[in-house]
Amino acid sequence: MTQEINLPDVLAELTEVFAQYEEALVNNKVEVLDALFWNSPHTLRYGVAEVQYGHAAIQAYRAAQPAQGQPRTLTRTVITTYGREYGTANVEFQREGESRIGRQSQTWLRLPEGWRVVAAHVSLMG
Repeated sequence: MTQEINLPDVLAELTEVFAQYEEALVNNKVEVLDALFWNSPHTLRYGVAEVQYGHAAIQAYRAAQPAQGQPRTLTRTVITTYGREYGTANVEFQREGESRIGRQSQTWLRLPEGWRVVAAHVSLMG
């Protein structure tokens, strides 16, 4: 079986949705962030200092955060799609005022309601 890696139309779709996610993150658009995570108890997010299992836990975590964005500069972004329904987005980033390099990995799945994050991991090096 051959995988169809980075079909141009699928890659363009996921790249656009990832840009929406990034814009929502840096501008604290919590409702957009919540909508882009799969509304399922199977969704998980490993944060820098916390872990959430299930959409409800992720939503509660976001609601408890300060009402401010997370300004950062993406220094490297790698988005890869596998077939028409699955993709990953991996970035390296630098937060304002932070010397450590951050990393973020997301697994995206195309569902009837659109592309959704089904698993995410954020960490800081150093």
